[in-house]
Amino acid sequence: MKVAVPDLISNSYFPAIAAIELGFFAKQGLDASLAHIFPSFKAFEALRDGEVDFVAGPAHGAFFAFPGMQGGKFLAALAQGTYWMLVMRSDLGPKHGDLSIVEGKRIAAVPVVELGLRLLLAEAGIDVESAGVQIVPVPGADAPGVSSGVAAAKALAEGKIDGFWANATGAEVAVRRGVGTIVLDVRRGDGPPPAFHYTFPAFATADRVIGHDPDMVAAAVRAIVETQAALKQDVTLAAEVGRKLFPAEEAGLIADVVARDLPYYDSAISEVSIAGLNGFARQAGLLKDDVPYDAAVATQFAPLWKL
Repeated sequence: MKVAVPDLISNSYFPAIAAIELGFFAKQGLDASLAHIFPSFKAFEALRDGEVDFVAGPAHGAFFAFPGMQGGKFLAALAQGTYWMLVMRSDLGPKHGDLSIVEGKRIAAVPVVELGLRLLLAEAGIDVESAGVQIVPVPGADAPGVSSGVAAAKALAEGKIDGFWANATGAEVAVRRGVGTIVLDVRRGDGPPPAFHYTFPAFATADRVIGHDPDMVAAAVRAIVETQAALKQDVTLAAEVGRKLFPAEEAGLIADVVARDLPYYDSAISEVSIAGLNGFARQAGLLKDDVPYDAAVATQFAPLWKL
């Protein structure tokens, strides 16, 4: 079985990556491998087309391949809440929480992810066009095996962009290199209140996969839940995964980044989360009508969310 991730060298979908590398899928009798498919809508399209069995990606990305979630289901949350940060070049003098810094600036964000930035700015009262904000692709993010967040930090250091909206791993790289300052960390309360529930890192599959082998799907969900619990018990396991898969710099910081994420490691998908996702997806033009909770979530696996 294959698990697609749109960003590999990242904390965003780390429990799914760690579930493979730490042997939790194998413990459940599953022979699992990672497929790095960027951007996230292509990962969900690969799921739809039968090229992979699961996706670990942004929940709203599923709507590109499964309109109204027809044919697809969320199985578990890899963590809770919107998980991207706004980072601006340190030499611009940004201040935490002050979004006025974005006016007239070039801010990089990858496809699908950039929708969250646009809505966040709008809900903060910033009109992108009148404020002269340019939301641009992350330079180099489409190269094979590249992490979008780390690519954004590199582009920031080179002066190609003024800021980026990306994962905490990219943010940490930029901060440690002294080139970036975190302006907004939505997961930890920054920005407009609705932003926390724009989306979440989801573990998803297709109805076809559930129908063909529900026991395999259940085993995969158990593997994710057990991995979250193991990382909570011993976060140094994250460093072990990093040494296997990441370049040296990112391997050296992933345990610190994951440690900050641990309070959000809850696999349950709440009705509040789906309501927030629906609202965001409607405003982003991904949905016309709300998707009912039971149509979005494979609720038969909900009992597995708790060990």
